[in-house]
Amino acid sequence: MSWIIIMLVAAMLAGFVQGVTGFGSGIVMMVFLPHLLPINQSAGVSTLTMVVANVMVVWHYRKYFEWRKIIKPFLIYISMAIISLHLSSGLPAGHLKLLLGLLLVILSLYYVIMNWKSITISRIPLFVMVIFALISGFFNGMFGIGGPLMALYFLTISDSKEKYLSSIQTFFLIDTFIMTSLRFANGILSLNNLKYVAIGIIGSIIGTFIANRLVSHLNISFMKTLIYIFIGLSGIYYIAMTL
Repeated sequence: MSWIIIMLVAAMLAGFVQGVTGFGSGIVMMVFLPHLLPINQSAGVSTLTMVVANVMVVWHYRKYFEWRKIIKPFLIYISMAIISLHLSSGLPAGHLKLLLGLLLVILSLYYVIMNWKSITISRIPLFVMVIFALISGFFNGMFGIGGPLMALYFLTISDSKEKYLSSIQTFFLIDTFIMTSLRFANGILSLNNLKYVAIGIIGSIIGTFIANRLVSHLNISFMKTLIYIFIGLSGIYYIAMTL
């Protein structure tokens, strides 16, 4: 019975965070799931748990979606994610989490300072987008966490919160279908894991519903601040996990 409560609470929090910031469900879920499942299974359950919530947000913001904005970064991202998935059992998770944590903290501080100084970035250079997509894909394959850097990318190229949420949620919805299929095909996920997913979906829908009601009252500047702070806190969490 305890695993049901853990999954429900984790998924509600994940759905809420994802609905408000456009990413972060994987980070929230991976705080809880490793207490129930191995890391690689946790990543798969985390991703699949959010699929219904993703569909809800994608449908809600469908009229703001622009295909051209996601094609190039997605192809780079998913290629690295597939490679990373096959490497996930052979690399030291602790070292990777430390690197991810440091990267997120540095990026958070950088963007908070930029926001505080009212310095805006009108565009991200192509090579930076490629780096962001490669790093995000790598950590997605490892831990099911691919959101923070892609959130920064889509935030930069979007001129409204609706376009931002449409782009990033569609990006991760397509990712979910591909990576979940591969995890089942490689035996990482099995039908036994679906009981966790079923409970998680209920929680994620509740959290996303609450978030959708809140987002309409937020402006893009405040959302940026929330995203930057959450990225930094996520980084601190992953660093702490390795100590």
